[in-house]
Parts: sequence; structure tokens; C-alpha cells
Amino acid sequence: MQISLKNATVCQGGKTLLTGINFQADKGEYIYIIGKVGSGKSSLLKTLYGELPVEAEEAEVLGMALTALKRRCLPDLRRRLGIVFQDFQLLSDRTVGENLRFVLKATGWKKADREQRIAEVLEIVELTESADKFPHELSGGEQQRICIARALLNSPEVILADEPTGNLDADTGIKIARLLRSLTDRGTCVVFVTHNLALLQQVPGIVYSCENGTLCEVTERFNRPLDIGEV
Repeated sequence: MQISLKNATVCQGGKTLLTGINFQADKGEYIYIIGKVGSGKSSLLKTLYGELPVEAEEAEVLGMALTALKRRCLPDLRRRLGIVFQDFQLLSDRTVGENLRFVLKATGWKKADREQRIAEVLEIVELTESADKFPHELSGGEQQRICIARALLNSPEVILADEPTGNLDADTGIKIARLLRSLTDRGTCVVFVTHNLALLQQVPGIVYSCENGTLCEVTERFNRPLDIGEV
């Protein structure tokens, strides 16, 4: 199991956001976490990469116990995760290639191997000609695809995507969701926080909802056959 939470509680700023959380995610699974603004969905994601503490009977990500994780061990966890943010967080004064090179250098890649890895991830996101462009020269959708490429650099077992389509138009958002969904074919587990419920019909997956102060699976609400009148 890539992620396992049992009877977990998520708090932020002294406020309890979610309690009684039971959540599991495994290789190749594509999982949405939905909920109203302020319901705790992004905070839940932050607990999974160690940004927020979590109280739990069990809380493991990639075999690492979050409740006992030392600050000095956080980089080890995050190197095994791919994290995609809503606001891209690309370095604006560096080209795409330089942005990716920066991550590879910071995570210990040998200089001789960096260019090949950059070419590989840019091919996955279909932006092989963009290595020498600056972020401002790309569309929002292209910048988000670069962020996904960045998240893939260290071949993560799990990708955590926090509202990755929030700043994109509907059509581009669907393309990004389909790209993330395609990564599960490689065995990668994708956990995708979103408030865009239209994506759930266009790109189906397992669905969890933050509601009434807890997390519950609601896949059947969304992955249902269309009625004749809806066709």
C-alpha cells in the first residue's frame, strides 16, 4: 500500500479539520479528493508530504510513518513523491530546462545524466521543444505540464496534485487530468485534489469527499452510467 491512514485527524492552526479518516491508495490508482472550500482537502494532502502534522492510529506514506517522521527525514520522503501545485511555482528567471536541471542537481543527480532525464520527462508531457523557453513564454496549460514533468523527474511512486487545474480553462483542465490519469499506466499512484466536479465524469477515478468533518468514499456518486436522457 502506497498510502495508509487509519483513524487519522488533520488539524491546522489549532483547528480540527478532519477526523476519523480512513484512506488507502495503492500502485496505479487514480484518486480524486473533492470538497467545499475550507473542508480540509488541501490540508489532507499537506499531511501526506509532511507539511502538516497528523494524529493517527496509522499514517504511512511509502512505508514511512508520518507520526514519527523527523524533520531531517522529510527530504527523503519528498524525493519519493511528485508534488504538483495550482500556482506552478516555476522559477520565472530560468528556462524550462534550467528549472528541471535545478531540481535534478538538488536531488543528487550526476551532471552526465541530467540532460537525458530532462528529455525523457519533457517527452512524457509532450513538450520536447520547450526546454529553452521561459515560463512566461508558455500558456497556463503548458506551464502546468512542465510542473508535471518536474514532479516526474525522480520517478515518484506517488504524485500529489493540489488543484492542478484550478487556474486553467475547462478544456485545458481536462487535458491535464488525462495526462495525470495516463501516469497510472506506469504504476504511479495519483491523488488529485479538485473542486472541479466536471472532471470526474470526463476522467473517471476513485472519489473521496471531505464532508461533515471527515473523509468518505463517494465513487458511486460520479462513476455511474448516464441515463438515456443524458446521452
